[in-house]
Amino acid sequence: MDFLKTISIAASGLRAQSGRMRVVAENIANADSTAERPGADPYRRKVVTFQRHFDRELEASTVALGRTRPDTSPFRTRHEPGHPAADASGQVKLPNINPMIEAMDMREAQRSYEANLNLITATRRMISRTIEILRA
Repeated sequence: MDFLKTISIAASGLRAQSGRMRVVAENIANADSTAERPGADPYRRKVVTFQRHFDRELEASTVALGRTRPDTSPFRTRHEPGHPAADASGQVKLPNINPMIEAMDMREAQRSYEANLNLITATRRMISRTIEILRA
């Protein structure tokens, strides 16, 4: 039963980190987008949260992707008077996304995903070796 707990907990981590990577990828894809019209807001960076859940069947805590909330930091601006989304003073609002931070978030999520995957692989190996020992 402990093997099942281990795999279930690691699988919940895989799902949560996969969702996190999707949100980070969306942020990166929209890093250079602008508003459709002057004065409108461009894409706003999204930030994921995680939630702990207690699985009564497994009697163990698992993790799940929580709410995705908007980042409330201010938008960047750039002076481009000829841009269709420029306001009266020639300023264009750009998303509040820092590509370097997004790259680091992606790398962290990737490492966590790999750690959970390695845990599942190691557990499967232990199960296989246990079965081999029992057969002998």
